[in-house]
Amino acid sequence: MGKEDQAAGKAKQVKGKANEVAGAATDDTSQELKGKAQQAVGKAQEKVGEATDK
Repeated sequence: MGKEDQAAGKAKQVKGKANEVAGAATDDTSQELKGKAQQAVGKAQEKVGEATDK
């Protein structure tokens, strides 16, 4: 389960960064904040995956 969590976490971070950049480019604060939140969730999920592997 650890590797899947790590991969899913990375994917959420990438998606979140894309949303953040798109929000910044279009001056959409809501989308930008959503992207930052997605990145935080992705980082947490990745850490859970790393802990599970250990």
